[in-house]
Amino acid sequence: MKFVSEADIDAVIEALENCSDDQYEARMEAFAEAQPVIVAWLFSEQFDLLTEDEKGFVQYLCLIAWSAIVRVNGPVEPASEDQIGLAEEKNYEVLELTAAKKFRDRLTPFFDNTDQEDLLAFAEDAVCEDEDDPESLVTKDGREPIFVAVKAMVDVLTAD
Repeated sequence: MKFVSEADIDAVIEALENCSDDQYEARMEAFAEAQPVIVAWLFSEQFDLLTEDEKGFVQYLCLIAWSAIVRVNGPVEPASEDQIGLAEEKNYEVLELTAAKKFRDRLTPFFDNTDQEDLLAFAEDAVCEDEDDPESLVTKDGREPIFVAVKAMVDVLTAD
């Protein structure tokens, strides 16, 4: 699997920002057709503890990551429930084994064993960007499940 760079991610974000509502909807539909299990998972009750804005945000982040992966590597095999479940479980285990107190520091072990560092940095920045702002889109409780969701999806879609 080829490396997805920050430039690739930024190009996808720029393209999405320039989309009309209909074009954005078409991209979400293409994502749902290509990765039905991932999209169903993102809309599942598992994410019920997130705010409505956070649910939309994690879906947006996953759309960006998927689009960037496909842009660089071409179409990717659809993920299975088992693949997503195992990746998610593994990522939560990494978080639980981390003794660091600050959230950003707890994410450090993820960067030690990845070949998709820019996609991880994208997910980290998305959930930590306004961490000290009480008006932030991502709540303190939402950071972990949003990061793990994006990381799990990236793991599955970029596995060799």
